[in-house]
Amino acid sequence: MSPVDKSPTYVRRVGPTSSVTKQKTNSQQQSLALELPDVANDAPVPASRAERLWLCIHLPALVLEALGIEQLDEACAVFDEQDGISKVLLANLPARAAGIGPGLSVNAALALLPTLTLEQRDEACEKRSLYRLAAWAERFTSAVVVEAPAVLLLELAGSLTLFGGLQALRQKIATGLEQQGFTAALAIAPTPLAATWLARAGRRVCIQDHANLTGALSSLSLSCLDWPATVTDSLYSMGVSQAGDCLRLPRAGFAKRFGSTRLLELDRALGRLPDPRQSYRAVKRFSTDFELAEELSDSELILNACQQLLQKLEQFLLTRQQAVQRVLFSFFHLQEAATQLPLGCVQPDRAVEHWFELLRIRFEQLTLVAPVIAIRLRAGVGQTLSASTGVLCFSHKDKQQKNLSIEHLVERLGARMGDESVHGIQTVAEHRPQHAWCRQRSLDALSGTARRLVAAGPAGELLAQRPLWILPQPETLAERDGQPVYRGLLCLIDGPERLESGWWDGDGIARDYFVASTPQGIRLWIFQNRTKAGGWYLHGIFG
Repeated sequence: MSPVDKSPTYVRRVGPTSSVTKQKTNSQQQSLALELPDVANDAPVPASRAERLWLCIHLPALVLEALGIEQLDEACAVFDEQDGISKVLLANLPARAAGIGPGLSVNAALALLPTLTLEQRDEACEKRSLYRLAAWAERFTSAVVVEAPAVLLLELAGSLTLFGGLQALRQKIATGLEQQGFTAALAIAPTPLAATWLARAGRRVCIQDHANLTGALSSLSLSCLDWPATVTDSLYSMGVSQAGDCLRLPRAGFAKRFGSTRLLELDRALGRLPDPRQSYRAVKRFSTDFELAEELSDSELILNACQQLLQKLEQFLLTRQQAVQRVLFSFFHLQEAATQLPLGCVQPDRAVEHWFELLRIRFEQLTLVAPVIAIRLRAGVGQTLSASTGVLCFSHKDKQQKNLSIEHLVERLGARMGDESVHGIQTVAEHRPQHAWCRQRSLDALSGTARRLVAAGPAGELLAQRPLWILPQPETLAERDGQPVYRGLLCLIDGPERLESGWWDGDGIARDYFVASTPQGIRLWIFQNRTKAGGWYLHGIFG
């Protein structure tokens, strides 16, 4: 037999010979070929395919753990509506010990255990928990796939060297899940679908070779494949109860009766066909809520809740090696609109201690219109974290000293007095003195990216000749024999500097500016209008 052409083209045999030829087919034949690729059950995996290794995290108790009732000592269960009847979905250990199990009606469960605590299923809460775990899993790999309602897939082949091998990485993930209070079934396989089926079956296995997939999947029950009930019921009626039984059925007949989708899933699980997945990407901006058990007015308790939110923010930024410059706290009330508390710092930061110090200062001046029932923390856009080299302390005295910069002073003043009370000054490329500067937010004025000492253009070049103090309005000077007088006859020591600008916006000037000196040695900035009215005016005083 001649070698099979490995190019991505479907082929068929022609005539009594075994040679392989490429032929064009009509549209109907092409559609059938795409749905049912002619792959033998024992066909080898192409060696050119890039190797992958998928870890499946199956969370069988997520329905309970998302609500935080799995670890309770009292008997609890979660129920949901099924065919118009309220039935138990899952019960915790004390409830299971009393005979409460999935599928039991709520009335029957209460008859067995009258003290049973029942909770309605919260799919939104489950989804939030699943995506929160997906964001946490991004520290191990860049390829995280979310498969609702309770499955995460992690591609680990590219992370093995970084974490010291497969066993060490798997143990780190398992430990992290346990510390967060989640019960997980983990399975590793070369294809995502095989890893998912094995994890659902509770198989704690690690399969790294495609050749071992068929044997590992053959003994799986059909319930692990998550196929529709109509398909599994039909297969059970035929005596087919395992995945291996499906592999032994004629491919064309299986696809005709149960649909080509089921056959494609089997091929993808065994690695015969590609199984592309879309990776999850966590949101770039942090936002989380803290729901209180009851309304609170105590400042310390509210600050403790805010500190927990800031710890989550720090962990969120740490996994991305980022920092933020602004955060916003929202304090919600039952009957009133939410109270907003924005915070900002000069340099982007992620440290809990830094943000909490600013929060405590601002919170002292905050007036809450009503008790707080929930708190939300939203962060600004994450920025690249810039770290600085630490300073070695060689004495006990040095350790007690705290190095506070001008940036920290501005942050504390802004938190104490309000951002509108603390600002910087920035020059503008404009010759007219009244338009040659503008106020700038204190955080922007001191940030490394926005700091500008002089403006570009002519105004920046003349900055050294401008006085430190500019009067809000020019002051008329007396004259003696045509010479300006201010605490005596003024002596002109520099000038004139002619400024003629602004005719286009209705605030134009035509002046000759001079640097003058009083008999006491005070240097002034004065000008004379070039209009018919003339006259001398004081506009500024040098330092």
